[in-house]
Amino acid sequence: MDDWNRTWYTANPDLTQCFQNTVLVWVPCIYLWLLVPFYCLHLYCHDCGRIRMSCLCIAKMVLGFLLASFGFVEFFYILLERSQEIQQHMVFLLSPIIRSMTVILALCIIQLERIRGCRSSVFLFLFWVLAVVCSLVPLRAKIQLAMDEGIASDIVRYLAFFSYFTIQLAQLFLCCFADKPPEGKTVLEKNPCPVNDASFLSKILFWWFTGLVVKGYRTPLAAEDLWTLREEDTSRKIISALEEDWTDECAKLQKQEKALASGVALGSRLPDQAQLLRKLQKEQSSGFFLLRTLARKFGPYFLTGTLCIIFHDAFMFAIPQVLSLLLDFMRDEDAPLWKGYFYATLMFLLSCLQSLFNHQYMYTCFTVGMRVKTAVMGLVYRKSLVINSSARRTCTVGEIVNLVSADTQKLMDFVVYFNAVWLAPIEISLCLFFLWQHLGPSALAGIATVILIFPLNGFIAKKRSKLQEVQMKFMDGRIRLMNEILNGIKILKFYAWEKAFLEQVLGHREKELKALKKSQILYSISIASFNSSSFLIAFAMFGVYVTLDDRNVLDAQKVFVSMALINILKTPLSQLPFAISTTMQAMVSLRRLAKYLCSEELKGDNVLKDPLSPDGEDLVIENGTFSWSAEGPPCLKRLISIHVPRGSLVAVVGHVGSGKSSLLSAMLGETEKRSGRVIVKGSVAYVPQQAWIQNATVQDNVLFGCEKLKTWYHRVLEACALLPDLEILPAGDTTEIGEKGLNLSGGQKQRVSLARAVYRKADVYLMDDPLSAVDAHVGQHIFDKVIGPKGVLRDKTRILVTHGMSFLPQADLILVLGDGEITESGSYQELLSRHGAFADFIHTFVSTERKESAIQRAGSRRSNARLSMVDFMPFSRDLSQEQLIGGDTTNTNLQNMEPVSETDQEEVPEDLGKLTEADKACTGRVRLAMYKKYFKTINLAIIIPIVFLYAFQQGASLAYNYWLSVWADDPIVNGTQIDTDLKLTVFGALGFVQGVAIFGTTVAISICGIIASRHLHMDLLINVLHSPMSFFECTPSGNLLNRFAKEIDAIDCMVPDGLKMMLSYVFKLMEVCIIVMMATPFAAVIILPLAFLYAFVQSFYVATSCQLRRLEAVSRSPIYTHFNETVQGASVIRAFGEQSRFILQANKRVDFNQTSYFPRFVATRWLAVNLEFVGNGVVLAAAILSVMGKGTLSPGLVGLAVSHSLQVTGILSWIVRSWTDVENNIVSVERVNEYAETAKEASWSIEGSSLPLDWPQRGTIEFQDYGLQYRKGLELALKGITLHIHERERIGIVGRTGAGKSSLALGIFRILEAAKGKIFIDGVNIADIGLHDLRSRITIIPQVLKRDPVLFSGSLRMNLDPFDTYTDEEMWRSLELAHLKNFVSNLPDKLNHECSEGGENLSLGQRQLVCLARALLRKTKILVLDEATAAVDLETDTLIQSTIRTQFEDCTVLTVAHRLNTIMDYTRVIVMDRGHISEMDSPANLIAQRGQFYRMCREAGLI
Repeated sequence: MDDWNRTWYTANPDLTQCFQNTVLVWVPCIYLWLLVPFYCLHLYCHDCGRIRMSCLCIAKMVLGFLLASFGFVEFFYILLERSQEIQQHMVFLLSPIIRSMTVILALCIIQLERIRGCRSSVFLFLFWVLAVVCSLVPLRAKIQLAMDEGIASDIVRYLAFFSYFTIQLAQLFLCCFADKPPEGKTVLEKNPCPVNDASFLSKILFWWFTGLVVKGYRTPLAAEDLWTLREEDTSRKIISALEEDWTDECAKLQKQEKALASGVALGSRLPDQAQLLRKLQKEQSSGFFLLRTLARKFGPYFLTGTLCIIFHDAFMFAIPQVLSLLLDFMRDEDAPLWKGYFYATLMFLLSCLQSLFNHQYMYTCFTVGMRVKTAVMGLVYRKSLVINSSARRTCTVGEIVNLVSADTQKLMDFVVYFNAVWLAPIEISLCLFFLWQHLGPSALAGIATVILIFPLNGFIAKKRSKLQEVQMKFMDGRIRLMNEILNGIKILKFYAWEKAFLEQVLGHREKELKALKKSQILYSISIASFNSSSFLIAFAMFGVYVTLDDRNVLDAQKVFVSMALINILKTPLSQLPFAISTTMQAMVSLRRLAKYLCSEELKGDNVLKDPLSPDGEDLVIENGTFSWSAEGPPCLKRLISIHVPRGSLVAVVGHVGSGKSSLLSAMLGETEKRSGRVIVKGSVAYVPQQAWIQNATVQDNVLFGCEKLKTWYHRVLEACALLPDLEILPAGDTTEIGEKGLNLSGGQKQRVSLARAVYRKADVYLMDDPLSAVDAHVGQHIFDKVIGPKGVLRDKTRILVTHGMSFLPQADLILVLGDGEITESGSYQELLSRHGAFADFIHTFVSTERKESAIQRAGSRRSNARLSMVDFMPFSRDLSQEQLIGGDTTNTNLQNMEPVSETDQEEVPEDLGKLTEADKACTGRVRLAMYKKYFKTINLAIIIPIVFLYAFQQGASLAYNYWLSVWADDPIVNGTQIDTDLKLTVFGALGFVQGVAIFGTTVAISICGIIASRHLHMDLLINVLHSPMSFFECTPSGNLLNRFAKEIDAIDCMVPDGLKMMLSYVFKLMEVCIIVMMATPFAAVIILPLAFLYAFVQSFYVATSCQLRRLEAVSRSPIYTHFNETVQGASVIRAFGEQSRFILQANKRVDFNQTSYFPRFVATRWLAVNLEFVGNGVVLAAAILSVMGKGTLSPGLVGLAVSHSLQVTGILSWIVRSWTDVENNIVSVERVNEYAETAKEASWSIEGSSLPLDWPQRGTIEFQDYGLQYRKGLELALKGITLHIHERERIGIVGRTGAGKSSLALGIFRILEAAKGKIFIDGVNIADIGLHDLRSRITIIPQVLKRDPVLFSGSLRMNLDPFDTYTDEEMWRSLELAHLKNFVSNLPDKLNHECSEGGENLSLGQRQLVCLARALLRKTKILVLDEATAAVDLETDTLIQSTIRTQFEDCTVLTVAHRLNTIMDYTRVIVMDRGHISEMDSPANLIAQRGQFYRMCREAGLI
């Protein structure tokens, strides 16, 4: 007791000599000796390589030996000089020895750490901290003694102790630095992450990040300033192990499924409900398996974070207890001042430790979240390369992209908030336990309030979840529609349909915003109840407490400790529903992801891959039946058997939908093999029907990952007729090809696709109609030089799907397909000699051609005509499944732009072959103009009242808090306080007013946010739709979709939420500062410098954080673009065996995105730690100033000031976080606004236009010295065209690739504006009228390629007439004339038949006929036909040609012809050559002139 009186109950506290020489010496020693075995085991398990002896290590060793020697010297000194003391206290002799032995152990650990590659030791840092802290008490005692007795009394021991303490401090200081990297592990990266070189102290305070913040403050950060990812964060490291684990889990899941399936009796069928239940159980368990896989991989590291949050909670609950002691001290007049300073310092230290542990936890969570994102993206990407076609059909590219964007984000949120699910209830229980201690059973009233708040918020959360689903449904619909608009922008512009689709998008948007508005109002109720929860709990508890008994008085200690606990209680109360909601959303996302990751894959045994044998057959199909899905009907039936000998050429022919592409897919292993076997020997190269072109250079597309062999490369280009094209491309073979090859013509794309296959030097070539998109003479050249008996592939095995008749005699084997069966097979002569259906058709076709041909010549006919089986087989009107192989098209496919050469080399030096613009990051702070634009869309008249409402809300809060302090200071008379009922009523009224104001402000800001986002979305949509075609050529669709999805979503939710948070915390901070300065006006002296420091830190942070947000947003788009590209070309990638290279590319893109995401979340931690130390400074200032003013301050005012100052740390970090969120998300406004400044098309319509309603009446077209160019800096594509076309004339436009054929059509529709000259239609200059006035009065039938989205998802009616201007009778009439009436009338929904994305559930021919029906419906005087027959069979071609001849005979028809036989009966033919009209006359006259047209006819075998 005497010891305790000496230590605690005294004005001058001290510890006994015995305690100082035992406990204080032994504590650090016990720590080291107890934990060293575990630490050695840890070092043994984690060998990072040996570190060479460094200056740092030598300094530590030297100082350590000095410390150890001090102990031994002290031992001998006591032994010799103080033998008297030894007999009394043996401990004085033991302590130095124990200390020295511990230091020697520490030196051994330093060496062991060096050998095992540990660069910074947490273990020893804590040891030296303990040693220094334990030496502080003896140090104070020694200084006090020296001051009292003089230093001379025992100078040796004084000097020894002071030296010893100094060396300990030096050791602690040295422990704050990291050692050199281990040998052989020198960092080779260009810009390594400094966290690896950081010491333990630097890591916990995030000081290692300061360099980047300073750099970002000085100059805007660029991608090259960012650090390379740490090894453990890279895709390669994360996914390699995870993939194996997930494969094992999938195998278990399949086993489980089989067991369930076998449980159902054979032949019995489960009822629908049971089947649905089984399906849900499967999804549930697959989600659980995925979670287990992720937990196994990332769980251990996540648990270290969980440990940090537990420590954080311990310190958090300790602070109110210390506050209680401080207020007790303030009440006790006799208490010594040192206790007050002790409590104030202790509160400061606890606050600092709380901050450190909290941010270590958050850092761990975000790191795990980032790794989970990488893992999930990697798994989804790898899955997209192996998923089979039936599974692929169930999810669009948009949905797959959603999995890697939205669902991964939900998993990342789950990682951060998961611990709150179990920790929040514990925190709530602890808060209520401590409240019980202060207020007794009245705390139950608080529990009752909590119980009432919970169901309300649970109900709101449930309602909001449903509304969110509705909102997401409309958002998905809007994004899907936007995706289609961007894909089919060419069609929209040709038909002037932008307004109709604009209305559709805005319809989706309005429904989306309606759901969002309801959700936000509910959210406002939720926020109001949460923000008022501390008041409601306090009101309930204090009310019950004072009304239960008159002797229950509220003093400062009860009130403000309770308020501090209630403020702690608010965090778990607000987090719990959010954590539960996030967990539920994450479970849904896990199920969605697992469902996709567990979907069926292509079976490895679909095709047996054998090595090449010297002779024999390269490709064998024996008794094969194939289907697109395991359950679906077979697409190839009747036991197909094919034996293809080495080096032979096999031609596959048949009508559209007969199964030609399916046959090739079966050979590639893309279809489900039902029976039989497929053997392919050697390597395979595949040319798809619709060329799949990457957004890369021509050279990259041809090489496709192979090494460049110059001679072979040149030979391939020459054989594929690409050399003339390369000459006219801006930068030759280094010209960048846009997304989906948008700046190449159809023929060029197909030849690049063919060149890619030829360059491979594969053993087996599968070619799906590669010659359909090229001109006749080019097709012949390619056949002769590549595919035919004398081509470069003559020794290879070639399977060629074709419609070209002229190639069939040279085939070794012809397979005739019909309705999924091989109806005939044999050589050309064999098939003719059989006199079967094939032979009949050949003879009929030849005689028809002879009759139709306007000019005949005896001799050889080599017509590259289309071959179709229609004359002896019924026209297949089934919905062809062939179209579904390639899946969705998500990239913008634009006009076949004929490339033109550069004129001025100096003008465009660097960007010569560059086409698409990468998504750029703006730099620096967000311009004030962006804020102005955002607030301008809302209206100033609404904003000012909101600010006043916030001020009023905070005024009410200040009033009720101050009222509490007045109540707490109320004198106690006879053990009671007077007028408690009045005080309680005023307190309740003020709190209620604050709650109403909170609801008002949040609702107002939500509605303002919706107003702003509606305007900004509409502006973006209108700006994009008004953009010219050149804009879509240069802008990847991924960038545009990113604006409509991610950026608009940020403007919808993130900006208003950030503003709500920022404003509420700014006003809260003002309230705290007023309260602290009311209590201690002197605090202003401390608060002002801290405010400047705060502003300084924030300005550093915001500049860096905004730039990191921009860089992260910019690096996100390429991931989605690459995903799109891969999903679209998966069959090609698989055929060439390039999966691993594409996976590497995907890894690279994801890693590049993470290099900006990682510093972005570390920046938040850096800021929070630094700011919270500023906030803790306010706590210390308020507490110390309160202690200093003990005599003048009332406990109530001190309690009010200190309890509020405790909130400053949280408030400060939330202000900056919300400020930064607003600034980061206002970047979305900036990015959305980007397209307001790009070039726009001319007006759609001109007001007051005098254009007659029936214009054009005659259909005359006149070109006057007309010229156009594709882009500035490029040569004119059309040069000085002067031409007059009379009414009802039929004009054929011919010419080689790049001659300017399509450019004429583009000029008439003003898709490209005239560079010079004019075009007149019926005497009206088309440049003087609105674009829609022009485009809606003339018609085009565009060329339909396999993946060209000429149709949009929606009803057939909408696809024919989006404006609803025509009657049903008119539609049926146009369908009848387009030969589609029978097909449509047989559909269950008739005109309301739903077309899928891009019209993929219609065959190619049917899509072409729908385009014809559109033209017939509009029936304008001018028809432009971009020869639609390049990719369809003869039947469709004949139907179109005959309909055009009969139905459009009173119209002017311009046909851009690829085959000459279709225009031989036209009025005139225009021959284009390099942008000029080289010849123009009737076909007969042109042939007679023996010029260019004559040569073309001869090449095509027409003369």
